[in-house]
Amino acid sequence: MRVAFLLLFAALFAYALTAWQLSPAVVLAYAVASIVCFIVYAYDKAAAKAHRWRTSENTLLLLALACGWPGGMLAQQLLRHKTNKASFATQFWLVVLFNVGVFALLTSPYVELPF
Repeated sequence: MRVAFLLLFAALFAYALTAWQLSPAVVLAYAVASIVCFIVYAYDKAAAKAHRWRTSENTLLLLALACGWPGGMLAQQLLRHKTNKASFATQFWLVVLFNVGVFALLTSPYVELPF
């Protein structure tokens, strides 16, 4: 399901980039945030294996909210990290859906915002 959702978002992102003239700054923001989020997940996975200090779930969720969720989702899939804890998974998916909704709202030329 994660891979399918990532592919669906990639298609929406590509469409917004071409059809809606999405700013390159948005592309850069998602790319940088996703890379940072992936790295933090990898660090947390290594810390878990070594019984060291862990990254808080709130930090992981905040990184996901800050456009890093694609990297977080990819890390969950590739590193098998944070996939079994139902409460975190629920919160993560809520953050993802919120982020995608805001992305669609802010980038769509069909929505007129009051600001």
